[in-house]
Amino acid sequence: MIRRLVSLLLLAGPLLAQAPSPKALSAEDALIARYRAFAAPRTPTPRGPLTAEERNTIRRFKEVRKSVVYITAVQMQKNPVTGAITQKAVSSGSGLVWDQYGHVVTNHHVVTMDGPEGQRMGETPVVEVTLSDGKTYQGRVIGFSFAFDIAVLQVFAPLNAMKPIPIGRSDDLQVGQDVMAIGNPFGFDHTLTKGIVSALDRPIPTNYQTQVLKGIQTDAAVNPGNSGGPLLDSAGRLIGMNTAIPRATGASIGISFAIPVDTLNQIVPLLISRGQLEPPRMGFTVFSAYDAMQMGVRQGLVVDKVDPDTPAARAGLLGVKRDAQGQVVQLGDVILAYQGLALKDEGQLAALLEVAPPANEVVFDVLRNGQVVKLHLNLKTPASPPAGI
Repeated sequence: MIRRLVSLLLLAGPLLAQAPSPKALSAEDALIARYRAFAAPRTPTPRGPLTAEERNTIRRFKEVRKSVVYITAVQMQKNPVTGAITQKAVSSGSGLVWDQYGHVVTNHHVVTMDGPEGQRMGETPVVEVTLSDGKTYQGRVIGFSFAFDIAVLQVFAPLNAMKPIPIGRSDDLQVGQDVMAIGNPFGFDHTLTKGIVSALDRPIPTNYQTQVLKGIQTDAAVNPGNSGGPLLDSAGRLIGMNTAIPRATGASIGISFAIPVDTLNQIVPLLISRGQLEPPRMGFTVFSAYDAMQMGVRQGLVVDKVDPDTPAARAGLLGVKRDAQGQVVQLGDVILAYQGLALKDEGQLAALLEVAPPANEVVFDVLRNGQVVKLHLNLKTPASPPAGI
């Protein structure tokens, strides 16, 4: 036994002698190991005072941020199985506090919902408005313009919590002057971006085939969620409401557009006092785009009711027929075009009437019993007070 152990030790001797020695550190590893010992927080380099431009930007942002709100448009949904009612956010954007009476101004498209084929289905029934302090209150659309893509909300918040935004002018703007945009792009609340006025007098297309004239073009970064937020000059005054970016991208590429404040200052008081601009009344109502789609109509305006002794009635426009329970049993006329322009929904017609109210006559292309006929509505003859359009 002892002999066998001795033999094994003699055999292992050469093997142990051949075992590799610990590898020596390379020059690079040695350098890394040496400098690890000096790991410590850096000492900040003192800086001088902020520039006058920086101080001005910071001051203006702090002053104006309390006038900028976050808006969420909510649709009520009913579970077909349980019957439970839930809320679903269908749109969001920004808004600005207009006055000391709780009025907030935003884009109309911020508080509307879209149909499956791009139709505007109307305002959502619930609008939530979050102030700069993070508190959320209910709001209600009390006035809107299709043609100018403007909506006014009454917000049911303490008036002392809502700071009106300072108002400037847009008729004296110059290309090259500094601008700031505040909004909630992609839900990031109270985001500040800067730029310059890139161009003036740009026509801004709306969703209703109209244009807002004298639009402001800027290179301040504006993205989805900025709609309805303020565009400010270097004095912190409102000079426009951010409203659009090029449709082809869906994100900022250095070009965005704002409705000029002079237009807002003209239209918003009218919307607060009246609810809508006042195009000529023709004496008929139409179904919403959503209701029309439920009837199988995807293009044009389905006429609902025609008031007697109105331009529509005298022209022979036909509404739907209902049974004793008030259910629609037969379609009447479907308005396909106004003054030769194809119509997609009610908002488009209302926008066209807002922009250029006709004085004498309008011509509708109407689908009736499978045939397209032209109806001429004479607006000169006084009409009884109608409902609807």
